[in-house]
Amino acid sequence: MILGFLIVVVSVLGAFVMGGGKPYVLLHLSEFVCIGGIAIGILIVSSPPGLLRGIFRKVRDSFTGKSADAEDYMEMLKTLYELFVLGRRNGLIALEDHMLDPQNSSIFQKYPRFLADKEKVEFLCNGLKPLISGRIKPEQLDGLMQAELDAKAEENDGPVHILQLVGDSLPGIGIIAAVLGIINTMAAITDGPTKVGQRVAAALTGTFLGVLGAYGFVNPLAHRIKMANINEMQFFVAIQKGVVSFVNGMPPLMAVEVARRSLDTRLLPDSDEMEMLLKGLNSQIGR
Repeated sequence: MILGFLIVVVSVLGAFVMGGGKPYVLLHLSEFVCIGGIAIGILIVSSPPGLLRGIFRKVRDSFTGKSADAEDYMEMLKTLYELFVLGRRNGLIALEDHMLDPQNSSIFQKYPRFLADKEKVEFLCNGLKPLISGRIKPEQLDGLMQAELDAKAEENDGPVHILQLVGDSLPGIGIIAAVLGIINTMAAITDGPTKVGQRVAAALTGTFLGVLGAYGFVNPLAHRIKMANINEMQFFVAIQKGVVSFVNGMPPLMAVEVARRSLDTRLLPDSDEMEMLLKGLNSQIGR
């Protein structure tokens, strides 16, 4: 993502210089203060404290490139498979200790990358615990997990909506900065053509920065976060599909296959390879 932003900046400045412009002409501190201050104010006004922290976290994760890879997917599917095999052989009650204390679970500890993701582990455990304790029936589990999924999706969409609001506002904010610059220009009309030209250039820079900030930075960032949210939700959906399929009587191998099909298959082995991997894992479990 940083490479993309660099390309945007280099392309804009490069075209400007090729046309005979001088980059320092664009450096008007007052325009940056006006546009940046209003944008930050909009961000704060439109975001409750919890949502504001979520925005900063999502932006940070976008810059650090934190995203799931094939190994993350495989660890999750292997964890599900081992749990399902144990539940099929010894009954759901055999899963109780693993669900109550996953950090000390012999199964979860085999897959440290999945275990380190507390939110996904908690989602899995929260799905199975009421079923193990007998508080719900198997056919009620899908609705319970779906309600939690819907809440997570809505929470994830909050930062995207706020950033899109800021991005959509930036061209208008740029106009505000430009109008302020024109007001200053009119107040100094008697200073001569050179001074007036400099002030007009500063005013037009405000419009330029607002449009560039919206379409070159903030809106693409919001879309990047939206795509990351979609990829993250695939994990939760896969867990839901796998668990619901298993508790409704599907064999462990097929329940995991249902989970696999809800993931991005570009990062996973195909169905036959997956079956071979899990069968190999099954032989290890049986030892």
